Amino acid sequence: MVFPFHGRVGIGLIVIFWPLNWLVPNWLTSSESPLLISHFGWVGFFPLWLGYCLTVSALTCLRKGNSILTRNFFAYCLLFVISSPSWWLFEFINWRTQNWFYEGRSSVTSLQYAIFASISFSTVIPAVFGTAEWVSTFDWTRRPLRGIRFTIRPRNTILMFILGWSMLGLLIYRPRYFFPFVWMSVHFILDPINAWLGHNSLLSHTNRGDWRPAFSLAVGCLICGFFWEMWNFYSYPKWIYRVPFVGFLKVFEMPLLGYGGYIPFSFEIYALYHLVTGIFNMRSVTDPFKPVL
Repeated sequence: MVFPFHGRVGIGLIVIFWPLNWLVPNWLTSSESPLLISHFGWVGFFPLWLGYCLTVSALTCLRKGNSILTRNFFAYCLLFVISSPSWWLFEFINWRTQNWFYEGRSSVTSLQYAIFASISFSTVIPAVFGTAEWVSTFDWTRRPLRGIRFTIRPRNTILMFILGWSMLGLLIYRPRYFFPFVWMSVHFILDPINAWLGHNSLLSHTNRGDWRPAFSLAVGCLICGFFWEMWNFYSYPKWIYRVPFVGFLKVFEMPLLGYGGYIPFSFEIYALYHLVTGIFNMRSVTDPFKPVL
């Protein structure tokens, strides 16, 4: 199969915007218009990650003949729409935890920051879901825990729901000690809600003994996490972490143990996506995503 055209566009975007994002800090010190260059730094994140999304979609097409993008373009665009407000939820929680902040934030106004950040945040879910779809094309994702069921029983879902709210409460009450719960609480709250409402959920898969969605999302998000942290490291503006107790053994800006947070984070955005599409009765939109995982 010939490498799809949208994949070639994606590689082109990466080739252009990867070096540009890394060269921005040097330009800031020598440019006569540092404000303009700084604004480019905020804007440059989106085309770089759009390139990643298109490339991984093309790689998926090579593996299985289609991808979310080629099966339903509207559903693919919807990923970007839902992604931005989904990540703003975690930014809101971070106001309490203060685990990360953005270097270069002062170079733009609050309105500019809201616009630039929202555009950048729109790539999170497409990147993770696209990579998870690619990962799911490998047979090894079917093997772990095959046949072991975590059923949608009232006892299980109610326990998850209570644990989710408990984790969120502890996180808000003592963020210094319970900050890791930001990457678990949302999933524990929303996945049972999706199951109760009849929306697609990870529980609906584990109820059948199918753990491929969970493993595909986890590995896919870890891959995205590596590229997020690598491309962020020499970029400007950039995010910096301030994490209690575990801020050592950094791989790029992220402490090594912090990469573990990407695994449950992938479950959270999966739950957020299906909650939104379920509430707005967009089942036909979510259907093309089901074969992915």
